[in-house]
Amino acid sequence: MIALQSTVEGKQMKLKELENKLKPLGYDVGGGWEYDHGYFDYKIDDEEGYTFLRLPFRALDGDLEQRGVTVQLGTPFLLNHKYQDGLDDNPDVFNGLFRMAYNSAINQFQEPVDKDSNVDQKYIPTANSLIEELELTLLQGM
Repeated sequence: MIALQSTVEGKQMKLKELENKLKPLGYDVGGGWEYDHGYFDYKIDDEEGYTFLRLPFRALDGDLEQRGVTVQLGTPFLLNHKYQDGLDDNPDVFNGLFRMAYNSAINQFQEPVDKDSNVDQKYIPTANSLIEELELTLLQGM
C-alpha cells in the first residue's frame, strides 16, 4: 500500500453526491464495505494481481445504508491484491456437501495470496494523474 497526499482528504459530502461524481470517472464501490465505512476503487491494472487507487470514506451521521448520509473522505492510496492461480485452497469454513454446493454456486472467487502486495512504482504517475482528476471533480464548488 502506498498512501498518496490529496486535498480531498478530510472533505465531507453526501454519499450519493460522491457516488454520482465518481462512477462516471470509472470508480466502483470497493470491497470491505461496512455500515460505517467503505471505499471507492479505480482499477489501474490487472497484470500482476489487481492494482487499485482506493479512496476510503467513513459515515459521519448514520450508517452508509441511510439516505442522505454524509461521509468524510480519507487519504487515497494505491493497493495491490495478488490472487493465486488455480483453485482456492481454503474457500470457506463450512463442512460437507453444503460447502461444496455453496462454493460452486456462490463463492467463485479465490482468496488473495496477498491482500496488500507490494505496489510497483511504475503506477505512481498514473495514480497522481488520477488524484488530480479526483481533486478537480470533487472540489469543484466546495
